[in-house]
Amino acid sequence: MRVLSVDLGTSNTVAVLSAHGRPPRVVEVDGSSAMPSAVYCEEDGTLVVGRDAERRARLDPSRYEPNPKRRIAEGLVRLGGTVVPVTDALAAVLGRVLEETARQLNGAQLDEVRLTHPAQWGPTRRNVLISAARLAGVTAELVLVPEPVAAAAHYALAIERDFVAGQALAVYDLGAGTFDVAVVGVTRHGFEVLANDGLPDLGGLDVDQALLEHVGRQVSHSDPGHWQRLMRPDSTADRRARRTMLDDVRSAKEALSRHLQTEVPMPPPFTDVPVTRADMEALVRPRLLRSAELLASTIASTGMSADQLAGIYLVGGSSRIPLISAMITQQVRVAPTSLDQPETAVALGAHHVPKEGIHLRETDDEPSTVKLSGSEAPTVVTEPVDGGDYPTQNMPATGGFPAQSGPLPVNPALSGPYPMNPALSGPYPVNPALSGPYPVHSGPHPVNTGSHQVNSGPHPVNTGSHQVQSGPHQVNPSSTGGHPVTAPYSVNTSFSVNSPYPTTGPQEFNFPSTVTAKPVKKQPNRKVLLAAGGAVVLVLGVVGGIFALSGPDVPNAQECKTDTATDDKGFTKCLRQLAGVVPDGSTCKSGGAAGVSGVNAIKGSVVSCELADDYAVQYVLTDTVTGAQQGADAVVQSLRADVVEAEWAGNGLEGKYRSSADGGVGLLAFTATDRPLLGIVTKTGDEKLTADDIATYFEQHIQPGT
Repeated sequence: MRVLSVDLGTSNTVAVLSAHGRPPRVVEVDGSSAMPSAVYCEEDGTLVVGRDAERRARLDPSRYEPNPKRRIAEGLVRLGGTVVPVTDALAAVLGRVLEETARQLNGAQLDEVRLTHPAQWGPTRRNVLISAARLAGVTAELVLVPEPVAAAAHYALAIERDFVAGQALAVYDLGAGTFDVAVVGVTRHGFEVLANDGLPDLGGLDVDQALLEHVGRQVSHSDPGHWQRLMRPDSTADRRARRTMLDDVRSAKEALSRHLQTEVPMPPPFTDVPVTRADMEALVRPRLLRSAELLASTIASTGMSADQLAGIYLVGGSSRIPLISAMITQQVRVAPTSLDQPETAVALGAHHVPKEGIHLRETDDEPSTVKLSGSEAPTVVTEPVDGGDYPTQNMPATGGFPAQSGPLPVNPALSGPYPMNPALSGPYPVNPALSGPYPVHSGPHPVNTGSHQVNSGPHPVNTGSHQVQSGPHQVNPSSTGGHPVTAPYSVNTSFSVNSPYPTTGPQEFNFPSTVTAKPVKKQPNRKVLLAAGGAVVLVLGVVGGIFALSGPDVPNAQECKTDTATDDKGFTKCLRQLAGVVPDGSTCKSGGAAGVSGVNAIKGSVVSCELADDYAVQYVLTDTVTGAQQGADAVVQSLRADVVEAEWAGNGLEGKYRSSADGGVGLLAFTATDRPLLGIVTKTGDEKLTADDIATYFEQHIQPGT
């Protein structure tokens, strides 16, 4: 039996092949066990992947996407002048793996293809993966395997340890784009996920970003204008210089996992920057501490302690950072285990997971803890789906994939550049037959659980915020080598990724189909500086009304959790402390889901208030302090636009707020230090709205103590 297992990761893709009765082995693509998941779009619409894409990126980085998997929630990605469905981009990556596999098998057909995915992925995101596989030409049986289950199977074999039913182990998976943690139980048939959680905003790319910001603080003052051009390049030369610099920063990060110090080469006129492991650890410690804390809480949610586990195993290339092992040991009092190549653990393990031992999430709600029974069936596509679910010869193909009836063979054109429609330089129609959800053939739980809303229009790639702690409002320009979207395109709204909102009825926001850069309004009393992230504003003092910073009547974090009695408007004592006088002059109601369109619902008790001028505010009592911070991060990052940040204090509380605005939609999230409290301010209907505008409104009308 010929079985191919593929771990399509954020930065790299690893494939493992078992054929002719031989043990599984890693398929080397272009001479390496890990192929970059990168995609580059030629001017004629041809997609190039892997190392060829990385090389072409130096010609025009705006046509390059190094991490298409990280864009899965957007549905579409703009590469130069072409708008490409994320499904097509992922299909191009898988197609290159299939082509190399077919070459090694001398054209023999695969019997089964296994694709791994994060345990938190619900049916909608898994459906994108299935669609990409079918577009790439997979006609064999498809089996989806949660990544922590695959990792557990690999470690069980690698350490030659016999697990018995009833035992459990934890998997800490820090990849390039996300962090996932899972507690995996041993069953008679294999493994099942007992509890899982993750941080979608934490990965190796975020470590790269922190190091880049550090480098910027060392050199940007010598030539602020040139540094600004590197952060927001307008010319091809600047984009090339930026691309090279980002590669050098990533290489420095990897070197610091092996050595105590290194240097980051810098483009002229800047001098090279020496960095030490201690420097990097100081930069990323707060981020990584969140992952260690989440590991501990996920283990605790199963009712077990860390010392009752059969082990804690590290997965993902970013788990090589030495600080991670030290922090986990300190947090749970158990030393984690890692093998020589954590990058290949998931792909190798996927081959050994029995089908009857696979259990997949049934919903897109993505709770932090999932208890799964042994009666759930795996998601397996046992045969090609007929023309009723896949494109027929009468349907136009999306992105240059030939539409046909019957099985979809491996595309022979994938021996080099991946063909796409060269005419797609303007508006890009999305073929609903290719971009819509595909049902899973067998098992009681179909991949497509219903229709969801997709945010209309891609947003520029946001590689992170470059922040210098200065200014009452700190501006973090989105650093991207791409261009704003200027041409509209149609979107199949029956397809979406992870939207908690229905497709019918009023939506909280209607995001625009075009994205343009918005200048940040400069206030007379704010000094603008140039720093690692571009323009920032110096914080001269804490803004807003300040009452007592502490006192016996101000609820602490524990009291916020335990004192759940509410007043006539649904506020607990802790929430009312955050709301201040806002409820007195507003219409407020409790209940419902917290969050904004396009972001997973935030867990917690919520009270929503309607204010004047089409403003609204949600006050959320979250489960944890970390949960409040994660919710704020998700809200502000959802617009992928400039961000204003400042501290606030009032009504016995203090904290930070961040605001963002784009296309007539404004968002502001504020949190209270050391308390599980989150506030979300929304504003719609003003095309001229800026992040500064919504920040000013918050300070004058909503900030506690005003």
